[in-house]
Amino acid sequence: MITLALSKGRIFEETLPLLAAAGITVLEDPEKSRKLILPTNHDNVRVVLVRASDVPTYVQYGGADLGVAGKDSLIEHGGQGLFQPLDLQIAKCRVSVAVRAGFDYQGAVRQGARLRVATKYTHIAREFFASKGVHVDMVKLYGSMELAPLTGMADAIVDLVSTGNTLKANHLVEVERIMDISSHLVVNQAALKLKQARLKPIIEAFAGAMG
Repeated sequence: MITLALSKGRIFEETLPLLAAAGITVLEDPEKSRKLILPTNHDNVRVVLVRASDVPTYVQYGGADLGVAGKDSLIEHGGQGLFQPLDLQIAKCRVSVAVRAGFDYQGAVRQGARLRVATKYTHIAREFFASKGVHVDMVKLYGSMELAPLTGMADAIVDLVSTGNTLKANHLVEVERIMDISSHLVVNQAALKLKQARLKPIIEAFAGAMG
């Protein structure tokens, strides 16, 4: 059995054409099904649905043989025990710093102010601000990041930005772009050895579908 870990939403949708190139079709729509394990047109291939941030962990510990994970999740995870053969160039976005409209972020940075930053990307944020010599206190959140500056709980947030529409709708402004993000194929290192004959064609099909 080959198990592929995916997260619902954009990564799932943009992985489907790559799976099709490998001759694999997921037989149920995750938005309509309550199942967390989805069958495919191959009896020996299945898809497990997990949180985006958990994909690297499932692959690392053998809960899945391979998965598709954003670069953000891989950096936060650390990448231990993972073979990362392909940057799939899908689900592109960026990690950015945002503040409420009217907050003088650049002035605060210039004056050496200590900033309170809300994020679930604590490793990325800490590395970024350290590289700029900015002192920060981290507030770990897992969702609704935009609320933190609006309620006065934080001066800034570090979060994924795609179109920027969510920031605008909540009167926030993107002030720094930390890094560009895309999703990568990750493979369990033990599975790569033990199931190479079955995994290699999938990896090659993904690579071929990218052009």
